[in-house]
Amino acid sequence: MVDEEHRRERRQRVLKGASIISGITNSEISCTIRNQNSGRAELKVPVESRVPERFVVYVPTDGVAYQAVLRWRRNDRIGVQFIGTLPKPRLHYGSA
Repeated sequence: MVDEEHRRERRQRVLKGASIISGITNSEISCTIRNQNSGRAELKVPVESRVPERFVVYVPTDGVAYQAVLRWRRNDRIGVQFIGTLPKPRLHYGSA
């Protein structure tokens, strides 16, 4: 768990639909970004979802795929750190 005082930059509350894309077959998990800053975000994911340590978070409204590392998990919420960006994944199943 990340203590609030250890954050360098407060995350701004947002509500964006997104997809976690992972694996060789680009398996996709629908999620919602609840808050975000330039380097980190909190995502709401289905409790039963298996989220790997490293993955891509594609945000259609931003047109950006963030390379992410899992930092913590608590029930249906995960904290991620962004380590880079990519263009829209070619094999993204959703629209945009």
